[in-house]
Amino acid sequence: MNKSELIEIVAKESDLSKAAAGKLLDSLVATVTKTVAKGDSVTLVGFGSFKSAKRAARTGKNPQTGAAIKIAARTVPKFTAGDSFKAAVAGKKTIKKK
Repeated sequence: MNKSELIEIVAKESDLSKAAAGKLLDSLVATVTKTVAKGDSVTLVGFGSFKSAKRAARTGKNPQTGAAIKIAARTVPKFTAGDSFKAAVAGKKTIKKK
């Protein structure tokens, strides 16, 4: 599913126009991105959590030459799925519609 398909489904399920659903999705993504970039986490109960995680510096290997290279430390985004989401993907539960 791509972004436009997601917008179409959200618009249909929530009785919004496609333009309003698109703005909603863009706003959600921007807010999660800004919050995680600041170092805070975003938790959507049942769905999952978005947070930042630090990766330590390490030594890697150039696959072409085999030479050792230094990989710098960095901060990366991390998503942890919630229990309801995990169960739905595993086929153990169905998602309830309101």
